[in-house]
Amino acid sequence: MTTVSEAPAVAPDGTARKLTYVKAFNEGLAQVMREDENVFVAGEDVAGYGGVFRMFDNLLDEFGPRRMIDTPISEAALVGLGVGAAARGLRPVVDLMFMDFIGVCLDQIVNQAAKMKYMFGGSVSVPLTITTASGAGLGAAAQHSQSLEAWLCHVPGLKVVMPCDAYTAKGLTVSAIRDNNPVLVMLNKVLLGSKSEVPEQIYGIPLGQAHTARQGSDVTVIALGRMVGEALAAAEELAAEGIEVEVIDPRTVQPLDTETMIASARRTNRVLVVHEAVTFGGLGAEIAAQIQDAAFDHLDAPVLRIGAPFSPVPFSPVLEKAYVPDQARIVQGCRRLLERS
Repeated sequence: MTTVSEAPAVAPDGTARKLTYVKAFNEGLAQVMREDENVFVAGEDVAGYGGVFRMFDNLLDEFGPRRMIDTPISEAALVGLGVGAAARGLRPVVDLMFMDFIGVCLDQIVNQAAKMKYMFGGSVSVPLTITTASGAGLGAAAQHSQSLEAWLCHVPGLKVVMPCDAYTAKGLTVSAIRDNNPVLVMLNKVLLGSKSEVPEQIYGIPLGQAHTARQGSDVTVIALGRMVGEALAAAEELAAEGIEVEVIDPRTVQPLDTETMIASARRTNRVLVVHEAVTFGGLGAEIAAQIQDAAFDHLDAPVLRIGAPFSPVPFSPVLEKAYVPDQARIVQGCRRLLERS
């Protein structure tokens, strides 16, 4: 596998090569489809239209209708198709469009895809990738804006990734499709147009390995998905006050790289976890519990969690903005931790 360090993001003219989040995903998918003819894509409007968020643009032209398949509007049938095809040796990429729609096909994901390898004693693999768009911020209202990673991470047999930028969107997508287990790729809707440096060649980012996005000595902020950017912005703001914030991006939330988080907690002695999902029952609680179990003697304050309020995502732009955690709330959380030390 090509590693990240071997793939500099440089354009032919020597300048930094930047892609949007959605184009990086598209490029990674196309490259792994060229690499392995067993990879195909199925979903609603993924072929002729290119996907509701243009994630699959131009793939039909290159790979044809045998590998780019438009399906009826039935998420249960769609994921069932993917499970069956994966069990028979193919590598399907199934698109669910909006994350909220996993509620329609939880049986196929939770009881079939996640359990099949275990139920057959390891004789069957399910190399199924499920892509979906998650998160609020586009005024899509309560049925099209949720972050439900905690549901999925609770199920043994599933892997879940949350790319925070274009670079990780490509690398995690490639690794997800190459993996021999069911992997859910949570693409954040607000980030689709954001740009970052992306190598042209194919590369994978190891699943289950966190990334230290910024080093610091005073507070550790563990941020999921879109919140990584907000945490980095908060870190820059606090740096002007002499407060050094370390930002950890888990990248993969199942399996979770708790070792990297615990090591950071032991260095900084203060931890804040931030995610877009509702705070109650969110992954922040699990991360906090594991850190306090393994690094309690190193903590100068209890682990703090920041998430959304326990409410459906509002449609109103003003309420939605207040609903989603942001840079300002992370700054406040870091200051609160320092005051409690």
